[in-house]
Amino acid sequence: MLLGDARTGKLADNISAFGRCLRRAGVRLDSSRIALAADAALAVGLASKADVGAALEAVLISREQDRAVFRELFDAFFRDPEVAHKLLSQLLPSAEGRAEPSKRRPRVREALSPQQAFGQQVKPKQEDQQVEFDAAMTASNLQRLKHADFNALSATEYRLVERLARDVKLPLPMVASRRTRPAASGAQLHWPGVMQQAVRSGGEIMQLPKLQRREQMLPLLVLVDVSGSMERYARLLLAFLHAATRRHPRCDVFAFGTHLTDLTPAFRIADTDAMLACASQAIDDFAGGTQLGESLATLRTRHQRRLVGRRTLVLLITDGLDTGEPELLTQELAWLKRRSRRLLWLNPLLRFEGYAPLARGAAVLHQQADGMLAVHNVSKLEELAASLAALMRR
Repeated sequence: MLLGDARTGKLADNISAFGRCLRRAGVRLDSSRIALAADAALAVGLASKADVGAALEAVLISREQDRAVFRELFDAFFRDPEVAHKLLSQLLPSAEGRAEPSKRRPRVREALSPQQAFGQQVKPKQEDQQVEFDAAMTASNLQRLKHADFNALSATEYRLVERLARDVKLPLPMVASRRTRPAASGAQLHWPGVMQQAVRSGGEIMQLPKLQRREQMLPLLVLVDVSGSMERYARLLLAFLHAATRRHPRCDVFAFGTHLTDLTPAFRIADTDAMLACASQAIDDFAGGTQLGESLATLRTRHQRRLVGRRTLVLLITDGLDTGEPELLTQELAWLKRRSRRLLWLNPLLRFEGYAPLARGAAVLHQQADGMLAVHNVSKLEELAASLAALMRR
């Protein structure tokens, strides 16, 4: 392994470049960890590549889902000494390594090659290659990307914004459940606790423990439009929802275009890139038309048990450009609204000032939905949690 001579400064440069490559692949790193990685490499010595890899992995990796990405990138990065210079110049070559390029994980391929959107190779434009794609951005560039429309991003900017969207939190509103727990205050007495306290105090009732209702997250049903007009939004919003709802106890996800596709098994995969790869294989009507009425009819006939009573929060992500019959859409949306607690429409077209739902499908959605929210940039995703809470209280 050619890591360079530490006396000439090549080791520190190579490890710094490797750290920037890891950040492009979505691994959370800062400058202190990269400096600690250089010290770890010197501590174990450079005689064995396996020892250096293990030392860097122990220092740089803190999440289990990043370990496989680290190992593939380590093999590809340190096999060819010219890879570091190529990556730093942002030419994004296909590096040689143990794993074949087609067998590498999506996060590794995205760090070493142009972006892929649902299995389709996107060729970067000439101006895309001039954009510095690094997690260590200036505050102004980061702020600009947070307010940039997803549909107006270049291929390089799109990859960075997708990484930013995965870090956005979505704390869903909590509601009181039927089950109770002992607490200091509440509407009911906890009689077993009263008796236990009386036994401890010699028969005297000194305290009156209460019962309080437990809080739980609402069941979540997500419907994502994957038609042609939603092409730039679908992948990014799926990555955002997967990372934001990872610990949700009950979350069902469906994609719809000309028909309905169940993505719930794909969302159970821990790694977001693996989930996107599985979703791209499951969706066979991507970038087609939109027939929301027919898709909701399939949901009613085949998957209506996914709606838990009238407690399910439904997030419908679409631009409302439906090509089906408005009567069928009205009927199915009315059924869905009766079976759910809230039906919220997340509309990317709200990026336009003075937007009005004039299309047939958009007019029906505007009439049936309990609220309409914007999801066209990262800043709107950050505001989504507060908007959901406000709509739930209304």
